[in-house]
Amino acid sequence: MDKQVTLFLSLFMSLFTISIVVASSSSTTTSTCPLDLTYVDTFPWNTSTCIDPINKQPCCLTLLGIYAIGLSQHLKKASFFQLPNETTSSTCLSDFKLKLTSLSIQPSMVPSCFPDPSQFVTNSSTCAGIRTTEDWKQKVGMDRTIDTSCNGDLSDQTQCNKCIGAGLRVASKLVSIDPNSSATSCFSFASLYAVAFANPFGTTDVTTIGCILSLPLSSVETKGSSNEKVLKLVFALLGAVVGVVLGFVLIIMYKKWDKRRKENVYHMAIENKVKASVLRNTGAKWFHISELERATNKFSQRNMIGQGGDGVVYKGKLSDGTLVAIKENFNLENEGDEEFCYEVGIISKIKHRNLVALRGCCISSDTSKGKRRFLVYDFMPKGNLCYQLSLGDANRLTWPQRRNIILDVAKGLAYLHYEIQPPIYHRDIKATNILLDSKMSAKLADFGLAKQGSEGQSHITTRVAGTYGYVAPEYALYGQLTEKSDVYSFGIVILEIMSGRKVLDSINSSADAITDWVWTLVESGKIREIFEGSIRDVGPQKIMERFVLVGMLCAHAVVVLRPTIAEALKMLEGDTDIPNLPDRPVPLGHASFQSSLLHGLQRSGRSTIHISSN
Repeated sequence: MDKQVTLFLSLFMSLFTISIVVASSSSTTTSTCPLDLTYVDTFPWNTSTCIDPINKQPCCLTLLGIYAIGLSQHLKKASFFQLPNETTSSTCLSDFKLKLTSLSIQPSMVPSCFPDPSQFVTNSSTCAGIRTTEDWKQKVGMDRTIDTSCNGDLSDQTQCNKCIGAGLRVASKLVSIDPNSSATSCFSFASLYAVAFANPFGTTDVTTIGCILSLPLSSVETKGSSNEKVLKLVFALLGAVVGVVLGFVLIIMYKKWDKRRKENVYHMAIENKVKASVLRNTGAKWFHISELERATNKFSQRNMIGQGGDGVVYKGKLSDGTLVAIKENFNLENEGDEEFCYEVGIISKIKHRNLVALRGCCISSDTSKGKRRFLVYDFMPKGNLCYQLSLGDANRLTWPQRRNIILDVAKGLAYLHYEIQPPIYHRDIKATNILLDSKMSAKLADFGLAKQGSEGQSHITTRVAGTYGYVAPEYALYGQLTEKSDVYSFGIVILEIMSGRKVLDSINSSADAITDWVWTLVESGKIREIFEGSIRDVGPQKIMERFVLVGMLCAHAVVVLRPTIAEALKMLEGDTDIPNLPDRPVPLGHASFQSSLLHGLQRSGRSTIHISSN
């Protein structure tokens, strides 16, 4: 019995010794991880996406970025881009999992995000056969794009974009060398190389890692937060590393990015050219189109307050609460920019209480929306004169309001004709271009057709502009433009204001033109019937008659019989007597006038007249 016990103990000790030897032998063959992962719980990265995530994809991309820091340190130390074998890779992922556990991140996230440890193992087919930094230098050759573009402070958005773009270009070059290579792996290699060698601030520098590896950083330690959007975009690109298929998408994205960059350069050149064409020191503010989009709720139809043949007007509210009227110019082809710059130059010169002042302008150019040109004015809450004349009942304009509007327009025109050198001819005086502020003061607007002239001299043009019914006969027939061309249009406006009728009204009268209708009533001694009904019995008859007579004189068909705007203003204010009315001009609807118009067109060699209808 004692011999049996002794034999059993002896056998047990032998087995125990063997097990120790086997265990010892096993422990010596266990692989160790060459990555130093001590940075995982000290580097200021944002762990929020990995704590109980609903969608694991953002967490996986974040973990890939934090793991890449260790790979870049390994590259810098050992010159290898990846790990030697799958066993070593599994060991490193296990160590990485333990580090994450200390940050309250579920250990299961690592095998879930990286189910195949071989993705971090050296493989000759991964990227053009590159394994070491020596292989990299041989394949890349003399291309120093990454070294120069990533050598700096990457908290600057422009510098970060250059670095990322350099990585994309080198990755594309490597794929062209070996088409079987993975584009995403090559871009990953380029990123590791940029962190390890190209950037001088080290593999744990916050801004370097945030830019190149697109790692989301904690809000306290983030530097260069202005790059956040760019980093998110690059972060999405790096996520393509998890799938070889997305490599082709990466190449396509690079081509589109390069095309977009070239388009932006082209459109920026257009914008700079227009800005350079506008007179300097105009005092007008250059708005960015995003400011106008916010002010108008992206140019909503609800904010549209006017539309014509040359543009559309929106009501807007700037960030400081100021209400503005924003006009978008149409017809930008051919000489569109030239005319836009000319209009800005004209408006910037004028400063008068009865002229709408320019607050600013905006130009924009891109591939999707094309050229866009905007003018920004102060908002006129009472709208335009045409709208006010259309109101009825208690909202009708009173006699004092009508009188002040006429005088305001006259003063604005007098400023343009005599106080600006060279003088400015508006060329489009009409009810819709007379705006009213909160106190019903009138202001001339829309200088898109304005033209500079020479004082005391007429100007001949082959391109007549204006609105039908308001254009002076000599201007329509022969292109003869003088200050009295504006006086004619002003006379028509006076008659509209005093009578409440439109310039052309075939409903209430057999005569088409307001001038014909007024002359008929005056000649028959019925001048009182010209006055709009609401003022006929309440206004001062003699003064109102004087205003009608001045309107008739200003709108006379014969240019030499018209007064200047300065003379007309004195007549309106009673400082100068009104001369006897000359003979009545030929009615505009008369056959002889139509014949004269046709004959004038033939003599001037023009078959058409550019006259708008609104």
